[in-house]
Amino acid sequence: MNETNGLVDGLLSIAGIFNLYAIFWLIIGGFALWAAAQGLNNLSQRLMGKIPARRFLILQISTLLTFALYIFGTVGLFIAVLQPPKELLFAAAGSVAVALGFALKDIAASLVAGILLLFDRPFRVGDRVSFGDTYGEIVSIGLRTVRLVTLDDNLVTIPNSRFITDVVASGNAGELDMMVVTDFHLALDANLAEAQKLIEEVVVTSRYAYLKKPVAFTLEEVEIAHALAIRLRVKAYVLDVRYEKAFQSDIVQRGTALLAMHNIARPKPLLAV
Repeated sequence: MNETNGLVDGLLSIAGIFNLYAIFWLIIGGFALWAAAQGLNNLSQRLMGKIPARRFLILQISTLLTFALYIFGTVGLFIAVLQPPKELLFAAAGSVAVALGFALKDIAASLVAGILLLFDRPFRVGDRVSFGDTYGEIVSIGLRTVRLVTLDDNLVTIPNSRFITDVVASGNAGELDMMVVTDFHLALDANLAEAQKLIEEVVVTSRYAYLKKPVAFTLEEVEIAHALAIRLRVKAYVLDVRYEKAFQSDIVQRGTALLAMHNIARPKPLLAV
């Protein structure tokens, strides 16, 4: 009988905490947290427009502040409005831990992975990364997921936990500039020295090139359509990762035209027997 009375008293105590007044202020506080997060996002967008060279740093700080706002703001809101007794706080913490451990283990793993990503930083907001068959720019690192925009303008959402166990490659590692690799294929009897000189001229005159880092070339004999050819690979840096494909297209377009203008031999397809 005493145990039943104790359970009833506990339920009544909890019900007393969640009265209409408390629920009203929880709703107001939740809306205030959302509005603050939106204001922070808008502020970061304006700062990036005024200081584009520091947009990676601004995005990283904005992401960290949003994390802190939602986590500490939610906990502080519940404690300030409901003012629960210590025993209820300990019980609630234990219940949440058990629920996360069993019912929400995948989400909990992603939450922990999200915190690890902030400190380990294998990539940052704004990086161009390759993850499996997906390549694109990291636009947000959330509590549970990472959002990536591909070059085809598709938004891909990936659970944080996958980045802890799988391999991810970052093309620029927090820098604005990034190496762009472009291939040209030449005939075996082509003038390789002249071809390299012409392509280098194309690269260094491109408006997208970042010339504080070196331009490198490699030559390799490869097979194309059952015929041997020379692959001229140029490795150059683009001044901003957002211009990656524009830079590559500029090199290919002007480089192809220049090679043809100087009669640099290109591979010929084999004739059918």
